[in-house]
Amino acid sequence: MTYQIRFTRGAREDLKHLYLFLYQRDKIIAKHARDTIYKAIDTLKAFPFACRKAQADNPFLRELVFPFGANGYVALFEIEEDNMVTILAVRHQREDDYL
Repeated sequence: MTYQIRFTRGAREDLKHLYLFLYQRDKIIAKHARDTIYKAIDTLKAFPFACRKAQADNPFLRELVFPFGANGYVALFEIEEDNMVTILAVRHQREDDYL
């Protein structure tokens, strides 16, 4: 089964914020981070249920944790009907929680 990926407006804003934060410091690292994030999220097309649950009582709300440098990123997403995965938020692991 293949899932489609879509982003909420908030998730798109998160991605923009993360990219611009790094871009101001190092353009090459910013582009590498962007590519890493999209590549990690792309894995959800095949394996969204392999990620950890974000809440114990909701099997469809999950987190994708993936490394980048010394830390990494976390993508909060929801698995929906019709083979759809909706990315709700993307954060650096050192940022405040989004739940």
